[in-house]
Amino acid sequence: MDIKDKKVIVGLSGGVDSSVAAAILVEQGCRVTGVTMKTWGGGEWTGKGKSGCYGPDEEKDIEDARKVAAKLSIPFHVIDLVDEYKNEVLDYFCREYLEGRTPNPCVYCNRQIKFGALLDKAAELGIDFDYFATGHYARVEQDAHGRYLLKRGRDSKKDQSYFLYNLTQRQLARSFFPLGNWLKTEVRKKFIDLDLGIGMKPESQNFVWGSYVSLFNQQPIPGPIMDKMGNILGEHKGIVYYTLGQRRKLGLASPESLYVIDIKPELNAVVVGDRVDLYKTDQVVKAVNWVAIPYLVGECEVVAKIRNTHDGYNALITCLDDNRIRITYREPQIAAARGQAIVFYKGDIVLGGGIVE
Repeated sequence: MDIKDKKVIVGLSGGVDSSVAAAILVEQGCRVTGVTMKTWGGGEWTGKGKSGCYGPDEEKDIEDARKVAAKLSIPFHVIDLVDEYKNEVLDYFCREYLEGRTPNPCVYCNRQIKFGALLDKAAELGIDFDYFATGHYARVEQDAHGRYLLKRGRDSKKDQSYFLYNLTQRQLARSFFPLGNWLKTEVRKKFIDLDLGIGMKPESQNFVWGSYVSLFNQQPIPGPIMDKMGNILGEHKGIVYYTLGQRRKLGLASPESLYVIDIKPELNAVVVGDRVDLYKTDQVVKAVNWVAIPYLVGECEVVAKIRNTHDGYNALITCLDDNRIRITYREPQIAAARGQAIVFYKGDIVLGGGIVE
């Protein structure tokens, strides 16, 4: 895609990838404007540990993004999305967890906030743009029929197309990913060569700074840990601390490994069982967003990824109705949890994806 002289907004996070993406666009002759989302609303925070994109260290990230923009001599804006982020992402995340589901807030944030509310507010501020660029490792191309395709990034270890499957055709039409054909090693070297005045930060390991349990307004309520027969084996410290497939930190004395195989919010109970209990041959997926096709007719062979770092399962998907499909694994597989995203691939192309029902 020739984007020379195009007006491009770049989402700057203050990190390596987005900084290099902005620099590449400047070098390519684009008229670049840097924008950073403000999502942290302040207040007390007890979370500690891994870095994330939401938390009390946001101001430092904003200042780093500002330094990068200054070094590249591009305009820079901080766009306040505190209310939108709380209403669309945080509340959704907490609601899903309390219902015993395992949401992916990054997928939801990309569609609703980063590629949605952020650009709407930028337009309201009078920022004119042709494209929106981020530091994601993914690619967008247009097929012979004019449909926008989302494809894996060249670096298979860093590919982030999984997180972007829920973008609409309108959003993909104005999205650009400068790092799509770059390897992470090449990006790091470029970052060092650019000398942008900020340090090379470790990559975010979570969407929230520290423990996500800090997001819940109410104190988690302890309840029973039970087996499949309903026998109580112990007590959990709150269902928000547990997810399907979890083996560690169950606090149970057992000669055999036990796994969380179900969460029953109506009983405030965590159900444990053997590893074999996690395996399924099929699942129903709802809220399907088709990317490479307008809709599915009949059935289709795909590779299904249940998380970004997952290699994928060979599977058959079959249309059930307008926004639901059945996914049948070629061999029994450890199932995705309720609320988790599954993304379907045909080679490097994202066919679509949805949420486990």
